[in-house]
Amino acid sequence: MSKSVSIAALATAMALSCGVANADPLFAFLTPPTPPQISPQAPQASEPAPAEDNEDAQLAPRLQRQIVDYSSREAPGTVIIDTPHTFLYYVLGSGKAVRYGIGVGRKGFTWSGVKSIVRKAEWPDWYPPSEMIARQPYLPRMVAGGPGNPLGARAMYIGGTEYRIHGTNDPSTIGKFVSSGCIRMTNDNVIDLYRRVQVGAKVIVLPQTYVADTGARVHPVSMTQSFAPQSSTPAQATWDRIKRSSLH
Repeated sequence: MSKSVSIAALATAMALSCGVANADPLFAFLTPPTPPQISPQAPQASEPAPAEDNEDAQLAPRLQRQIVDYSSREAPGTVIIDTPHTFLYYVLGSGKAVRYGIGVGRKGFTWSGVKSIVRKAEWPDWYPPSEMIARQPYLPRMVAGGPGNPLGARAMYIGGTEYRIHGTNDPSTIGKFVSSGCIRMTNDNVIDLYRRVQVGAKVIVLPQTYVADTGARVHPVSMTQSFAPQSSTPAQATWDRIKRSSLH
């Protein structure tokens, strides 16, 4: 295989990886990454960056970060991922939630279940999971954190899985089914969520077959025990099936 064909194959594989769909910056790992410059005066979560620098403002209106009406019996601080509608809700309580547009798993790589956040990292390094390396053995074994990294500016690791909620260096993938199971956000939005969410926070990932009443924005999680973390629930059964089939 020629050198040019090998490079093209690497770009294609990483475009389908957990965190990136844009091949342009993928070879940042070949040279030392430029350290991210984060101002100590960075805006707080409630203070959006200027529109010209704000990736969220460049998304379609429905995918932009906003506080919405959202009835739920889940405790404030819970993260609910509405896979079919590509939304992530951060529950505020009192019938409100912060809603973000996200990118989710492509066909064959969506999943559901009840988990928790076990770790958080700023500008994380990316280590492709063993399952991904088995499918694509030419992938690098590590990509250092930085602007060209597939995980973007922040990552929140979901316990018991290889998945993360993380940023991306390709905002055009938000609102699409493109990843290998991870949840993508713009870097602006993942920084906002990172400031809010705590290690130990509950994460509910709804199945691809779920259909919400988006007009009322009332979620069945608040009305039933379907997604309670018990082995007999549909969510746990789905997660057990995913683990057995190595789709993650």
